[in-house]
Amino acid sequence: MLLPTLATPTGRAAVRFGADALTHADLAGSARAVAAAVSGTTRVAVWATPSPHTCLAVVGGLAAGVAVVPINPKIGERELAHIVADSEPELVLTAPGVELPPALAALRRVDVDPAARLDGDLPAEADPEAPAFVVYTSGTTGPPKGVLLPRRAIATNLDALAAAWEWTAEDTVVHALPLFHVHGLILGVLGPLRRGGAVRHIGRFDSAAIGRELADGATVVFGVPTMYHRLAADCEADADLAAAIGRARLLVSGSAALPATDHARITAATGQRVVERYGMTETLMNCSVRAAGDRRPGTVGLPVDGVAVRLVDDAGAPFTEPGVVGEIEVRGPNLFLGYLNRPDATAEALRDGWFRTGDMAVLEPDGYLRIVGRRATDLIKSGGYKIGAGEIENALLEHPGVAEVAVTGEPDEDLGERIVAWVVPVDARPALEELADHVSRLLAPHKRPRVVHYLESLPRNEMGKVTKRALGG
Repeated sequence: MLLPTLATPTGRAAVRFGADALTHADLAGSARAVAAAVSGTTRVAVWATPSPHTCLAVVGGLAAGVAVVPINPKIGERELAHIVADSEPELVLTAPGVELPPALAALRRVDVDPAARLDGDLPAEADPEAPAFVVYTSGTTGPPKGVLLPRRAIATNLDALAAAWEWTAEDTVVHALPLFHVHGLILGVLGPLRRGGAVRHIGRFDSAAIGRELADGATVVFGVPTMYHRLAADCEADADLAAAIGRARLLVSGSAALPATDHARITAATGQRVVERYGMTETLMNCSVRAAGDRRPGTVGLPVDGVAVRLVDDAGAPFTEPGVVGEIEVRGPNLFLGYLNRPDATAEALRDGWFRTGDMAVLEPDGYLRIVGRRATDLIKSGGYKIGAGEIENALLEHPGVAEVAVTGEPDEDLGERIVAWVVPVDARPALEELADHVSRLLAPHKRPRVVHYLESLPRNEMGKVTKRALGG
């Protein structure tokens, strides 16, 4: 069963948004009410605000066995029109009083009332291969693609993470992640509920709010690198906050690489070493540093239980040589069913049952994986070398004059591509020669930047990832 606590609910805390709290028993009663409202449908949209209404809509939809299409409430008109036309939801679930955009307003609307409860039996559990979600990708290379995630993938992957992180019903997860994607919704809400534990959502990220929740019994923090960057600075400035963060059982970072400098700052301020994991919408989580393992900055650990991960060269041949850059391919019960209405894209993404991630990495001698970037934007071929942008970014972040940085490649007649650094300086702008010498000393001369652009901030999406295409990379 995907959410076994719905069948045997307790009075323990389950979900909290500010003053709005629900127990597992509340959640089960509300899920039955939502399931009854969506009965007979195949696919439903959820206006995914950070609210208990979203949690109830999703849990009720899953209880009914229908596929849920979470919608980003900040989505643009064109993208929303594409998602609605592509996924064809039969109704939309939302909080009462919300004004929906025209593309959704045309659908039958069901307002979710947290006070509405039903008793009785739950609907029969859906087939493990049935779609649980249609989650749309960011659409960086065209219109967003709908990723069909089966119930099987979610159940097995959450259990694999529970084993890796020693995650139990005694844990309470606190986060401020959006609820329209894998990290905040599947890991951050369904993960605690499947374990029988609790989740507290604080709305907008705020270091002090995270500290208060940890002081009030929360045990695990989920976040993205931009959040941990802010948390590091706030802990350095506030010893009481640092002590509160130090009480966490686990700090987990994902969605992008956490710079080694922020790892070190958080450890120095709080005594905590952050756990990193690696996943994608199509695969859920592939690798993670274990709770009891070596929390080594710059790595995402080993494959989680049941998931096979390999590196392949440009010809698609697997290899195991440490330190060589290759593309990550993944196979296991965590894989998606395919892209909705896109058999061409599904076929292109798979090779003999392995999902081609497009992410580039190297193996450490002990089998840990170190991500160096995306093939499309982060693999730079310069002077005959294959160079991962991520390792140059981490090196540049160790320079005291660099607050934030992104590295891309641009055409060069001599080198093929030259390395370009986009730098947000701390104060005065460090010179190109100074940054190039810094990288050459830490890495190798061929990895030094040849061009530097200075910015006030880096363009990022809502998950905190730098959108390099906006930089010309």
